[in-house]
Amino acid sequence: MNSPVRAFNAVGGTPRFIRSAAGAWLTDVDGNEYVDLICSWGPMLLGHAHPEVIAAVQDAVTRGTSYGTPTVPEVELAEEIVSRTPIEKVRFVSSGTEATMSAIRLARGFTGRDLVIKFAGCYHGHVDSLLAAAGSGLATLRDTTEVDTHSVSSTPGVPQGFVDQTLVLPYNHPEAIRAAFAEHGDRIACVITEAAPGNMGIVPPGQFEGRSFNALLSELCRESGALFISDEVMTGFRASKQGQWGLDGALEGWRPDLVTFGKVMGGGFPAAAFGGRADVMSRLSPEGPVYQAGTLSGNPVATTAGLATLRLATDDVYAHITAAGETIKAAAADALTAAGVPHRIQSTGTMFSVFFRDGEVRDFEDANAQSLPSYTAFFHAMLDAGVYLPPSAYETWFLSSAHDDRAVQTVLDALPGAARAAATADTGQTTKGMR
Repeated sequence: MNSPVRAFNAVGGTPRFIRSAAGAWLTDVDGNEYVDLICSWGPMLLGHAHPEVIAAVQDAVTRGTSYGTPTVPEVELAEEIVSRTPIEKVRFVSSGTEATMSAIRLARGFTGRDLVIKFAGCYHGHVDSLLAAAGSGLATLRDTTEVDTHSVSSTPGVPQGFVDQTLVLPYNHPEAIRAAFAEHGDRIACVITEAAPGNMGIVPPGQFEGRSFNALLSELCRESGALFISDEVMTGFRASKQGQWGLDGALEGWRPDLVTFGKVMGGGFPAAAFGGRADVMSRLSPEGPVYQAGTLSGNPVATTAGLATLRLATDDVYAHITAAGETIKAAAADALTAAGVPHRIQSTGTMFSVFFRDGEVRDFEDANAQSLPSYTAFFHAMLDAGVYLPPSAYETWFLSSAHDDRAVQTVLDALPGAARAAATADTGQTTKGMR
């Protein structure tokens, strides 16, 4: 496996090798079809093999696959991203990991400080300094009995010195972040957070004293001279047309200093970006002294696919995905309730996830207190019924504009049986201790 969660280690069984995909459907090498509810972990907003995206890519490929020079598609995609988001300048890279790594280097270079604050359960790619109490595949696969909230690497191969400058705090806890700034304010280069965490399941930023947790982070960073990095690799152009920022910052009147992007903006190709305030971004080489480079950054085929996807992602697309999601969320809740399975469904914009536990999930500790056996039974029952869910209880469910009545009905038909399977699972063991 080239990415750990695909291995089915968290749910057991044999991973499905996919031969092709079209619209809302995956077809494996044995010819079995599945409704796709991961959508390549978010990018396939329009569904697989959208004809207009494919046509744009085919046209781009006929002109060459990589030049190592500035190109028109990267400029056009940059203009599209800037027009939708709170950033002023943007730099393209090839992965979300590159984006967050580069944003942190830039924040340190801009502020002259070293300390980074992240939150337990938030995953920002496999950057050495950020692999402490991380979510996503690490949350599923790591074998531990505690939720780390201190700077200890979550994987072998990362020297302790790499994470010593990372302070890990519980998410959605205002008192913890205020205390950190009170103690370390003049050393903090940046705070990085998933705009709405989706790598421990969907955990929306909470509301505190009439404002979002993100608004509080922005305010504390501004007051101390630190930078606020909003990681929208997953939520960008997926949670809404303007990403998670369109659901909170645009309404509350604040802007992050730096934002990272990936997934949708690449249209299914390896592409990502980071951007932000013009004065901060101007510190990047060649304008400034903070070095960052990449041979394939702004690749003409990838930027063409991303540009085509964003231009096709109209208000009607988001409305369709939202409506389909509401139908599936309601049916899942009904089926699990009828089967007597403890559950909690949480969402932000078009993204949602199902936790197999009662009560609100506010942070990583809450996310860990759910039943892995229940999810495992539920997952395999859905798979047997032709629905491909994330092979981990910690991941997000994604839909696309290609999820039509037939696809949605297939999901609805599968839910009651899967809920009954979850109800009969051995729930004596929870995911806590099995990350």
